[in-house]
Amino acid sequence: MDSGGGIQIPSRLPLLLTHEGVLLPGSTVRFSVDSPRNMHLVSQRLLKGTSLKSTIIGVIPNTRDPENDTDDLPTLHKIGTAGIAVQVVGSNWPKPHYTLLITGLCRFSVSGLLKERPFVLAEVQQLDKLEQYTTPATEGVPAEEGELGELSHKFYQAAVQLLGMLDMSVPVVAKFRRLLDSLPREALPDVLASMIRTSNKEKLQVLDAVTLEERFKKALPMLTRQIEGLKLIKKTRKIGPDNEKRVLSVRKGGVFPGRQFNLDEEDEDEDGDDTAALERKVHGAKMSEAALRVCLKELKRLKKMPQSMPEYALTRNYLDLMVELPWSKSTKDCLDIRAARTLLDNDHYAMDKLKRRVLEYLAVRQLKTSLKGPILCFVGPPGVGKTSVGRSIARTLGREFHRIALGGVCDQSDIRGHRRTYVGSMPGRIINGLKTVAVNNPVFLLDEVDKLGKSLQGDPAAALLEVLDPEQNHSFTDHYLNVAFDLSQVLFIATANTTATIPPALLDRMEVLQVPGYTQEEKVEIAHRHLIPNQLEQHGLTPQQLHIPQDTTQHIISSYTREAGVRSLERKFGAICRAVAVKVAEGHRVTKTEASSPEDPTQQEGKSRSSVSVDKAVPPELPIVIDHVALKDILGPPLFEMEVSERLTLPGVAVGLAWTPLGGEILFVEASRMEGEGQLTLTGQLGDVMKESAHLAISWLRANAKTYQLTNMVGGPDPLEATDIHLHFPAGAVTKDGPSAGVTIVTCLASLFSGRLVRSDVAMTGEITLRGLVLPVGGIKDKVLAAHRAGVKSVILPKRNEKDLEELPANVRADLDFVTAANLDQVLNAAFDGGFPGTASTHTHPQLSSKL
Repeated sequence: MDSGGGIQIPSRLPLLLTHEGVLLPGSTVRFSVDSPRNMHLVSQRLLKGTSLKSTIIGVIPNTRDPENDTDDLPTLHKIGTAGIAVQVVGSNWPKPHYTLLITGLCRFSVSGLLKERPFVLAEVQQLDKLEQYTTPATEGVPAEEGELGELSHKFYQAAVQLLGMLDMSVPVVAKFRRLLDSLPREALPDVLASMIRTSNKEKLQVLDAVTLEERFKKALPMLTRQIEGLKLIKKTRKIGPDNEKRVLSVRKGGVFPGRQFNLDEEDEDEDGDDTAALERKVHGAKMSEAALRVCLKELKRLKKMPQSMPEYALTRNYLDLMVELPWSKSTKDCLDIRAARTLLDNDHYAMDKLKRRVLEYLAVRQLKTSLKGPILCFVGPPGVGKTSVGRSIARTLGREFHRIALGGVCDQSDIRGHRRTYVGSMPGRIINGLKTVAVNNPVFLLDEVDKLGKSLQGDPAAALLEVLDPEQNHSFTDHYLNVAFDLSQVLFIATANTTATIPPALLDRMEVLQVPGYTQEEKVEIAHRHLIPNQLEQHGLTPQQLHIPQDTTQHIISSYTREAGVRSLERKFGAICRAVAVKVAEGHRVTKTEASSPEDPTQQEGKSRSSVSVDKAVPPELPIVIDHVALKDILGPPLFEMEVSERLTLPGVAVGLAWTPLGGEILFVEASRMEGEGQLTLTGQLGDVMKESAHLAISWLRANAKTYQLTNMVGGPDPLEATDIHLHFPAGAVTKDGPSAGVTIVTCLASLFSGRLVRSDVAMTGEITLRGLVLPVGGIKDKVLAAHRAGVKSVILPKRNEKDLEELPANVRADLDFVTAANLDQVLNAAFDGGFPGTASTHTHPQLSSKL
């Protein structure tokens, strides 16, 4: 290796192919190695070699795309640098790689490639003779005369000038001073070009400069530019130790064999600029004082942390989130009450209570701008428009809208976030939603809050307690942020199908607004205002191509759907549009006779016709009209019929009213008796409450059998003597429970024991006591609407539910006859034609005054 006191590199060198960073003679650079060729070079030559010769490798830029490093022939730069690997460090994070610390020795050119795999081995020719660097830079002008000597002198003077502009008390500047005094002047271009701030392209120009004269010409403008930059900085602000470190950084490493110096990498400078930009964003985010203190503390840690640490990315992500959160950014509410009323009326038909509550909020907000956001909870069956009302409220207020689906959520971290000590931690849905909308006063829709789960990861419903409390959510603390965030200006709207599964503590924090199902008239109006135009648009049809009369819509509602909302109704309209779209796509039209309305008196009786029949001779503007016959062709036979009168043809059958999360329904109760031992059999998947109601009804009827002239199979006064009773609730696959069936069971059994038929147009609901009182129940509006849909004419309700009738639409109240009962006497008297023997019409109970 030694030759005449100089350094002679081997004629064959393994080549380290680099895509970033340039090694110049006299400098020390760190390289990250992760490509297959370079990994093989390190493992087979550097890690297994024992001599100094085995640690000398060639470092040469590879101009091919790093993604194609496995190609057969790499594209190598024409000149490289021979260097000594002074340090090799291996790591498996984030993927297997080596980090090499290499000190540059001299330039070489590639004469030819000897092999390309597993690493590149090339025959090289040394270009620099390092034995010429023997004259220190401080011994005056070099021996060369002419242009080279002048360039060398200018370069040295510029280096001295740069050194004079820096503070010598800074250790890094003192090392630069010693470096300038000890190195030969001919080595200064390479060493200083690697130390001052230069791009890789400029370093390649210095590397390609083989002669000293050309090397001085390439490096001198870079040094001059650095001096001018320092002058400009001095004009604007005084340079301190921190700024000098940014200009020039000398760390552990080697600048020449045996000397320990290194340069500040360009990417580290860029990272410093990025950190400074992040710090400016933190100060400009207008966050709370507590949050600002936390961010500044994390930013200080980030500056001291190397990028290779896993915690660097976590801290950086945390600071980015804190900067992006809308600490003080909000939208201005649109407080035009008349415009808001018009918009709500256009978007939604009916729903008067909800729209009135929104207008109240707007009015109060107009009078008092610091009003906290209320916590509204819309409770009602599916398909009545709870979610769409929330979206319309956001449009009315001019606020951003964000929907959070809570159905099936069983981890409290979904609400509160994870602590940052966990792997894969992230903020909760509330903070993520605020980041998405980028304002601190949006409308948040918490959908299906009644379907939250519970698991070993905690109770998300309990985590919502702080979010949905107007008195506490001004300081909501997410586990990921670990600082308080103000949610008091957020308008929270929760939706649920039932309040039964919402924890009482959570329900207490919300203002519950019931959203009942629609009447038939409301459904018709909604269909022609919203559903049909929407389906026509979705299927590419126009009103000139398809017409659905109102009587057809009423037939669909009564015979093909039986629901509280309108989702199934909209699907039926979609099926009609698809059938008509086929005819329109085929170019078919209907005749005038076929397109006539169902009320056309000229229609021939007994003639089967369809509005979607084919006739190509008719003008194309004639629409296809859907009548009952076409409806049967498209949707099939009707799914529902008025079955109340058909079921009440024998004694022992009564019609009750039930409430479900899907809306109100009618419920049949059937009873039969046979000779036996007085046993009671209950079927129909009944819950405990319903079973107790059945036992109450039996006990009350047995106690009052003589009064009401009830007998058993053998004619005795006890209805259960020598008699078995079977009580059945049809639709046995559906679980049933609740107190509303008490009066229905009593009426059914009274009909069975007396042998009289219950009126076929009567439905009833109410809870009973052992003394024969009728107590109030819930869901009156949904139950009455279900009775109205089923064609019932009279409804028996508890006396104390009379106030709930005010919520019913006027047309429903006009169509139905309501009987309010305080005791079972009045129920039985109203349920049978001509009254019931022994009821209030013929018998009165003595009234006793209380001793309390």
